[in-house]
Amino acid sequence: MQNTRQPSELQSLTGVGPKVEQALNRLGLYSFRDLLFHLPARYEDRTTLVEIAALQPGIPQLLQGEITAQSVIPGRRMQAVLTFEDLTGAARIRLFHFSRAYLATLKSAVSVRIFGEPRINQGVTEFIHPEISVFKGDPPPLDDTLTPIYPTTDGLSQPKLRDLIRQALAKGADFYALDELLDAVHTKHRPVLWDALLALHQPTKGLPASPYVERLAFEELLAHRLLLLTRRDDYIRYQAPYLQSEAPEARKQLITELPFELTEAQQRVLKEIDQDLQSGHPMLRLLQGDVGSGKTLVAALAALPVIDAGFQVALMAPTELLSEQHAAQFTTWFSLLGISVGWLTGSMKAQPRRTILEHIANGSCQMVIGTHALFQTDIVFHRLGLAIIDEQHRFGVAQRLLLREKGKDLTPHQLIMTATPIPRTLAMTHFADLDVSVIDALPPGRTPVDTRLLSQTRAAEITNRLDAQFNEGGQAYWVCTLIEETDQSIAEAAETRAEKLKQQLPHRRVGLVHGRMKADDKSQVMAAFSHGDLDLLVATTVIEVGVNVPNANIMVIENPERLGLAQLHQLRGRVGRGARVSFCLLLAGDSISQQSRDRLNLLKETNDGFILAEADLQLRGPGDVIGTRQTGELSFRVADLTQHAGLLDEIASLAETIRNGPQGIREQLIERWIGHEEHFAHV
Repeated sequence: MQNTRQPSELQSLTGVGPKVEQALNRLGLYSFRDLLFHLPARYEDRTTLVEIAALQPGIPQLLQGEITAQSVIPGRRMQAVLTFEDLTGAARIRLFHFSRAYLATLKSAVSVRIFGEPRINQGVTEFIHPEISVFKGDPPPLDDTLTPIYPTTDGLSQPKLRDLIRQALAKGADFYALDELLDAVHTKHRPVLWDALLALHQPTKGLPASPYVERLAFEELLAHRLLLLTRRDDYIRYQAPYLQSEAPEARKQLITELPFELTEAQQRVLKEIDQDLQSGHPMLRLLQGDVGSGKTLVAALAALPVIDAGFQVALMAPTELLSEQHAAQFTTWFSLLGISVGWLTGSMKAQPRRTILEHIANGSCQMVIGTHALFQTDIVFHRLGLAIIDEQHRFGVAQRLLLREKGKDLTPHQLIMTATPIPRTLAMTHFADLDVSVIDALPPGRTPVDTRLLSQTRAAEITNRLDAQFNEGGQAYWVCTLIEETDQSIAEAAETRAEKLKQQLPHRRVGLVHGRMKADDKSQVMAAFSHGDLDLLVATTVIEVGVNVPNANIMVIENPERLGLAQLHQLRGRVGRGARVSFCLLLAGDSISQQSRDRLNLLKETNDGFILAEADLQLRGPGDVIGTRQTGELSFRVADLTQHAGLLDEIASLAETIRNGPQGIREQLIERWIGHEEHFAHV
């Protein structure tokens, strides 16, 4: 059969055949315009030659000289060792991937340029696989711009990709006639789009000037916000369970049974949720509240009108430990109301699993609590009306989508909870598709945790202080972290610390829990600690979320400088849940950096999770605050939230104008900046 496929636009570029085109397509590049908006991830400076005598180890640099000797060293991993010289000295080059023909080319060269990162090995300056350019005559002039380094893929080298983008840029502004999709109000103080693109692809000596970066960042942030708003508009067109009952008797009864009154913040949030449930459209609401603010109770009260209307509610938690605690808490609350609560996890044995699956399918299980096992293919709900997702930053958007699809003919409402407060900048970018409710007050009786920064050398002294607390009936956590954070190494560190504490406190009951233990074993240890059968629990960060032991009043954290402020705040939230005065003791190494010390001092000074989340965003970036899975799905090529947060209010206003205006501009902006990766943002 004759191939009638026409050559693509990209194949008209020099050096683009079918294989190169496939590699470009893998990067989402299908046209000249796509190449224009494929922006550098970073830059290398090849504008200046450095002499061997002036090299700085660990920094990529450009040198010019000649290869004066070469040899091949046989062995299991054959290598070529070259001697490179200039007028100031000599350096060694090691190659592990080479051919005889390549070595012959190097030998015949009049001169070479190498670009790479030098290191000192046994007193000798050495390069491992630097880029080597060979010249038969005089070398060409040096670049007069920084060298862009682009995101790439297998089969597409940096020089090849740079050349293709250079060809695309050479066509000039008139060829593209790039539409200024922003009106004059938003562009009059900013560079034109073409100039901004040139500045990023071909910066002069020194990085691109900030006005050019800001010009592109503004459009990129706007495109991402428009995409999320578009997805939200699409989502709420679905039909959802429509609830008429705002406050069924079951809710009134549960509130009456509580030994405390709801805070004003809880009542306000509950009213916002009720309005969503009565709209007829799927709720998409993010419920954020600091550690201990009472989000779980709000979720339970939100579930009651859904169950009262004949629907099921599913609550998904990130760990078996947390899901088990939720199951126990909901059973306590709902058993008084005659509502059945089921618990489903991936580690369940076959027979109990079959039983709970039957109860979910026939509707006799009204409230289902579990881990990610809830959205496996064999889980069939009778009539799912509300999906509650706890600790949302542990789940990717694809996982939430799977749970949504369990609703069959109706789209379930979604309530997404987080105890990691979301800074305003992230709420405006990564969660623009969600309505946000905030529980901004703690229940009465919660006392701030006394946080102290201490040297690790005082571990023995702290052990003695723990013993005194145990005499008064208290309990404590001791959390272990490591520099090399693998499950196994952290588990070993926790095991070592537990053994040491058992020797130091032979008359005390010391337990151990870590991520490599079987779920049943972890649950038994946690249950023993919760029931007061253990004095001290040595643990990894597996206890970060959801563990509720009101009697525990001391939290010791080793190497706290290894964790973000948001995670440390979560761990600290495991204490201070009862009437006892509570402490969080941070055991840091003496050699920590000043920045780490400043971060930990901020934790000492405030118990406000929102302040700490903002600081984490500034210091560590969005990944630490909302999880790498989330940031990976909405990553930015130009925009930097720590630098461009000041643009967000203007962007939010403009996004609403574009959203309500002609469809074309919105689609063009999304295509320009997100294009073929649009599916990553489906929520």
